[in-house]
Amino acid sequence: MKFGAHIFLWTNHWSDASLPLLDRAHSLGLSALEIAVGDDVTLATTPVRQRAQSLNLDLVLSPGSDWPMLADISDDNPANRAFGLQWHQHWIDLAADAGAIAYTGAIYGHPGQVRRRTPPPDELPRTAENLHHLAQYASERNVKLVIEPMSHFRTHLINTPKQAMHLLNLANHPNLQILLDTYHLITEIRDFPAAVQTTAPRLWGLHACENDRGVPGGGLVPWKLLLQSLQQSAPHSHIFLESYNSSLPDFAVRRGMFHNVCPDGDAFVRSALRFLQQTLHSPQPASTTTPAPS
Repeated sequence: MKFGAHIFLWTNHWSDASLPLLDRAHSLGLSALEIAVGDDVTLATTPVRQRAQSLNLDLVLSPGSDWPMLADISDDNPANRAFGLQWHQHWIDLAADAGAIAYTGAIYGHPGQVRRRTPPPDELPRTAENLHHLAQYASERNVKLVIEPMSHFRTHLINTPKQAMHLLNLANHPNLQILLDTYHLITEIRDFPAAVQTTAPRLWGLHACENDRGVPGGGLVPWKLLLQSLQQSAPHSHIFLESYNSSLPDFAVRRGMFHNVCPDGDAFVRSALRFLQQTLHSPQPASTTTPAPS
């Protein structure tokens, strides 16, 4: 398994000045970095690609910054669906230019869009059709398209591993894969090994944090069972550490995280890696004691 991290552990916004984060990730023993992109981000792809290649670091892009609500490939309005396709294609182009291996997120809809209704019969089929188009577009640029199920507080479309697999089956494209997220799964499922087994044919990776978005360990996530299932069913998965840096002014609060569980990105990574690697290689059940940041 490869371990990576999201830039939100350190910064609330990618810019040219963020390039040293690649070196920081490498120095912490990580093999990948996830960069949040959006309309407020200018990504200089050539220096990013060159620096990542020099460090043998994988890059992933995800629409986690300023993402227009109307850019939604599942939307009721056809014009918004077309805008969503165009918007994601732009970032897939930049992902390819940067040498990124994947473009990932809740790209089947839009985080924060929760329609409390009985779904119209064409909602999922039209979403799948557009996802197929995006998957083909990304495939032609050698970029994996990876969808992330999110909790019902963030989307009404795809909340569970089973729903994610159903959507991928409808979309019917080999370039589509799945990223599970422990924070979102904790509200949607009861059996983590079953979640891994359900998605194993398409499972690309995992966003890893505790149920409070803190350092893995000591919370509700059954890490030992989860990691054993990954080893058995998806041994080549990418594990990305993800949270929001809670020492940056207003950043975590604006993201809906109101407690101080990630004041130091470096300490988060060190503690998480130590816990997860010990859990992976220990035959005993994982400790319930939260690892102290170092």
